[in-house]
Amino acid sequence: MQVVAFCTPAQPEWRWRIVNYSGEMVEESYETFLSIAAAVTDGTRRMDELTVRDLAERGGTYPRSTSYHRSR
Repeated sequence: MQVVAFCTPAQPEWRWRIVNYSGEMVEESYETFLSIAAAVTDGTRRMDELTVRDLAERGGTYPRSTSYHRSR
């Protein structure tokens, strides 16, 4: 799982969101923060408290071969 911080034009304060590797939201903060660093720090603390395991598969972490381009 990962912690992301976000803000919107309507609400310029930062909030955190915990998402799994499939991009699904696990939890979102109701509290707002003045800086992105404070939001990520609090979100990471909360993620560590969760007992939820991320069963989603990670996206392709290995780069694709481009050897087929070299033979042209």
